Amino acid sequence: MSTNTDIIETQAFRKEYGRQIVALEGLDLEVPRAAVGLLGANGAGKSTLIKGLLGLLRPSSGSAAVLGMPVATEAVEIRRRVGYMPESDCLPRDVTAADFVGHMAEISGLPSRAARQRANDVLYQVGLNEERYRLIREFSTGMKQRVKLAQAIVHDPELVFLDEPTNGMDPQGRDEMLNLIRRIHNELGITVVLSSHILGDVERTCDYVVMLDSGRLVIAGQIDSLRQDSTDVLVRIDGNQQQFIQALGRRGVEARENGLDIVILRSGDEVFDLIRDTVVEAGFVMRQLRPRERSLEDVYIQTVSGLTESATTEAADGD
Repeated sequence: MSTNTDIIETQAFRKEYGRQIVALEGLDLEVPRAAVGLLGANGAGKSTLIKGLLGLLRPSSGSAAVLGMPVATEAVEIRRRVGYMPESDCLPRDVTAADFVGHMAEISGLPSRAARQRANDVLYQVGLNEERYRLIREFSTGMKQRVKLAQAIVHDPELVFLDEPTNGMDPQGRDEMLNLIRRIHNELGITVVLSSHILGDVERTCDYVVMLDSGRLVIAGQIDSLRQDSTDVLVRIDGNQQQFIQALGRRGVEARENGLDIVILRSGDEVFDLIRDTVVEAGFVMRQLRPRERSLEDVYIQTVSGLTESATTEAADGD
């Protein structure tokens, strides 16, 4: 059941294009106020979901709510209180950054003078203070991304959707953009939904993740919890790793090398006793024993593989 801390809720949210293309397959989500990563490959349904939550497209079935308001009836109010940074390069070319962001602030309801001051403040925050009076046509890709970010937060929204914000940026630009996004959440108190196909961007920036694959929900949860939800154990010893792995194997424990560590593919709590006994009887010195922390890549690959195997089994049973 959802709570008042949920910033996004969906129930059986589905979007079809025609009869054969399913962009989203009945998503059930309850997303808390956090720095949220919307993660998936290109074509997974991320942009479709964002546009659906903004009321820019209607679902084929199901419902959604943002900031506690139903999208079906409160889309205009939601867009008033939410910021959106689109993926596409949709900026006007022959105006200055200050004029464009100021115009967006006025559209949001600020008086002209206040809008211009607010635009200058936000452009300073995103690192475009000195370039704010240049025409946008003269900007690099990274600078254009910053302008899009500025217009998304100029009206001080409660929530901002960022659709592939590091798209086309070089490593330094990506690093600076991710720092900006983290600051927006931590210092300005704006809830962020970062849509990306780059695992590292989400892992570095976000606290909570929603993973999509081919329009399906793969998994959603706190990133720290998902990383710790592993059955593997890491052991570090003084001695020959292969001899230790072979000794474990004789006890029925599967293990493999992983750099300085040995990964124990755990199968129950009794494995800890078997590791201890192996260390003692074989004369090894154990330096470290700890649960293995998974990366987001591990979580994504393992969960998607499980969904694929399940779908294949169901199809075979249906035949």
